[in-house]
Amino acid sequence: PPPFTGVWMGDSKLCAIGVHCGNHITSHGLALNCCTDLTWFDHIVPCGLEGKGVTSLSHELGQHVAVSHVLEPFLDSFQEVFDCTLVSSEEPG
Repeated sequence: PPPFTGVWMGDSKLCAIGVHCGNHITSHGLALNCCTDLTWFDHIVPCGLEGKGVTSLSHELGQHVAVSHVLEPFLDSFQEVFDCTLVSSEEPG
């Protein structure tokens, strides 16, 4: 919900998106909670947002959703939405 960034399910954040700028360097980040142990968030104020929660795809769908099942369709959608080509920096092998 505005003005909060990310993807939300009610008052719980499912996907966090962030940008940090400093010392002439810009960093971007994205975290999609697939099968995250949500109990860790009981010890912090996630994203500094009092009264807001965190959720995962597994919790919302009521079944285990592994990162490996989400990664390819997520990256395909990212390329389509942002009209770009993603290049892996990992070397084969």
